[in-house]
This record gives sequence, C-alpha cells and structure tokens, in this order.
Amino acid sequence: MPALAAWRKSSYSHEGSNCLYVSAPTSDAILIRESDDPDIILTTTPAALGVFIRTAKSGRFDHPFDQ
Repeated sequence: MPALAAWRKSSYSHEGSNCLYVSAPTSDAILIRESDDPDIILTTTPAALGVFIRTAKSGRFDHPFDQ
C-alpha cells in the first residue's frame, strides 16, 4: 500500500459516527475508509471512483434488484 496522505472527512459527514474519509496518497490511488471501522480501507483509482459516483448520482443504484 502506498504511503498514506492526510485523511479528509467528507463534507456530507456530520459530527459523530458514520463519517467517510478519503485520502489520495498518489495521483493514481484513492483510499476510502469509514469512521466506524477505520482499519478497513478500500483502494480505487480516480477513474473508477468517478464512474461509481456518476452511476450513483444517476439513480442506477436506487433499486438494484428491480433491474
């Protein structure tokens, strides 16, 4: 795993639990963790994260079992 950059908390996360943190230690890696279990870290690329975010915003994941 690459050296960790500073973790940034999502602006949508409020004080308390259920916060999402993101780190970009290199230009081709995005690390994501959650405050409830910070030892579990997901690794992705900026391109893959962009596809996921655009797909989620489009509503495609709203009813995953209806497709």
